[in-house]
Parts: sequence; C-alpha cells; structure tokens
Amino acid sequence: MNNPHPPAMPSLAPASALRFPFAALVGHERLRLALLLAAVDPGIGGVLITGPRGTAKSTAARALADLLPGAPFVGLPLAASVEQLVGTLDLEDVLRTGQVRLAPGLLARAHGGVLYVDEVNLLPDALVDALLDVAASGVNTIERDGISRQHAARFVLVGTMNPEEGELRPQLLDRFGLSVALDNPTDPALRQAILHTRLAFDHDPAALVAQHAPEQARLVARVAAAQGLLGAVAWPQAVVLQAAERALAAGVDGLRGDLVLLKAARAHAAWAGRTQVDVTDLDAVASLALDHRRTHPDTPPHAARQTPPPQPGGTPPPPAHGTPAHQGADGDWGALPPQAQDMARVAHTGGWSPKKA
Repeated sequence: MNNPHPPAMPSLAPASALRFPFAALVGHERLRLALLLAAVDPGIGGVLITGPRGTAKSTAARALADLLPGAPFVGLPLAASVEQLVGTLDLEDVLRTGQVRLAPGLLARAHGGVLYVDEVNLLPDALVDALLDVAASGVNTIERDGISRQHAARFVLVGTMNPEEGELRPQLLDRFGLSVALDNPTDPALRQAILHTRLAFDHDPAALVAQHAPEQARLVARVAAAQGLLGAVAWPQAVVLQAAERALAAGVDGLRGDLVLLKAARAHAAWAGRTQVDVTDLDAVASLALDHRRTHPDTPPHAARQTPPPQPGGTPPPPAHGTPAHQGADGDWGALPPQAQDMARVAHTGGWSPKKA
C-alpha cells in the first residue's frame, strides 16, 4: 500500500537551471582575466568578446554572474526598445497623486549584476550608445517632457559578437572598456580538455558544479576582497606616465584608452591584493584596454606621411602602398593627374560680329 504522505524531497535546482561554473572554464586566460577585472570594477566599462561561433563567449558571460552572490543576470534582446532598456516616466500619475512614477527598465534590473548583450553589433546604435553611457557612469537618467529622474545602474556589461556578422562602428567600439578576440583552439590537447569538461557538464551538471565548488568559492571570495580593496589602490606618477605613453604608442584617439588602462591596472593590482599599481599591472592589461582602440599598430602615432621623392627623368612617384593608382592625390576616387593639352585658335563660326575698336 502506498504511503499517502511520502517524505518531502530536498529542494534542488533543476539541472537545466545550473550554469556552467566559471572555475571550470578551460583555456581563454585573457577572457577570464578581462571578466574578473570587470567584476572587480564595473566602472571599467564592460567587456566586448569577439570570436567565431562555439568559442564559449556566452558560456563565460553567464558563468561570471555566479561569482557575484545574489547578482541578477539580465539579457538584452535584440528587439528591445530604448524605453525597455532605460525605463520610462509615467506622468499620468501626476494628476492623481502629484508624483512621477518611474517604470524601471532592464538597466535597473541589472543593477548589481551582469547585463549580457549577445550579438551587440546587431543592436541599433541608439541602444548601444545608451547602454555604454550607463555602463561607464553607473547612473541611468530617464527624461520625459522636461522631467528627469536618475537611479543607480552599476553592472558588469558583457557584449559578444561574431565579426562575420558585422562590425561595430569605431565610435561604439571605443566605448567598451576591455576587448578580447577569441580564436578556435588549435591545440588538440586543449580541445580534448574542453570537450571532456563540456561533455561532463552535459551529462551531469550538478556533479561538475560540485566538483569545482571549492575553487568557485575561492574566486567568489577573491572578487569580494578585491572590490573592497579597490578604493585604497593608488597610481604612482610614473605609472600614469607609462599609461599615457602606451596609449600614444597605440595611436588611440582621445583619453578614454588611457583612463581605461589605468582603471584596469588598478583592478589588477587589487586582484593581486596590492595597494599600489606597478608596471606589471600595466603589462597584464594593456592589450585588453588598447588593442581595439589602436589606429597605428605599426607606426608611431601622428607620424607625418612621407611623400616619395621624384624619380629621375621627371617620372611621377609610384602610388603609396595601399593607394590605388587611379586615386587622386587629394583622395578623390577616379581623379586623374593633370595633363598638358595643345591649344588651337577657334575659327569664327558666325553669330555676333567681332567687336570694333
């Protein structure tokens, strides 16, 4: 006979709800470092992850949220409107209650957690611009009919994209704090390790999560400790000068690259448990902060373009490397160099009579 009151079963999260643990990620050291630095200091401005399909971009982004206890993980749909992202103000309540009601958007829901944007290169520019503004400032401003309200919106922004599906405009690319470009692993041993880990998670997610729980707990504690130490970390003047020199050498436009480089170096020092940034911190984060901002990767910034000297016999110099021969010196496509032409007197063809002296 069946027991009419069976014992209560322990409450467990369904396997499908378990996220791949950050501690179990194999390879992609630069990606893991960039995400950890953004978790320590969300003011860095987020992380852009580019790479082909199947390189664990979204897996890493989702895993990051578990390093921030109680943090929400919010995804931004491609079809979202600006109002859904930033929120809106309900002014109709003013007539009834005398107060403006704030209807929060996705930015408010992501406060204290991770805001994930897949295929960020396919988002409308207006959405990306608003998103990056708030990610850098930590404050969301909502305006309607001359009324403005603000609320805190401090989150780790993670954007992913496949370059084969389109690029971000340079102005928007520069707004991301850190950037990591992923490639398909070509080492057979590394691919084997990744496959074993993924297959183990697919077979028994709870077992893999339990296996990596001790390391996961250490990462959670270390992120929290670095966050607490961040405000006490100082930049020596020599480090600030080094950051400026590296940004100039990369040919970055503006000062955002310098600032992000310094913030990332400070987060790296805090992650290491130090209260002063040194050159090793700059070395560790320079490529993450500057690679996607480089405009002169092989030449000094603002180098003057040299014109080749004329060749013997008056022959015009060959076009510069990368400049088509049919492009004019002023940059107009299809323009031809001036050529001398013989002039001939035109015979009188009738019409008005010659003017008399």
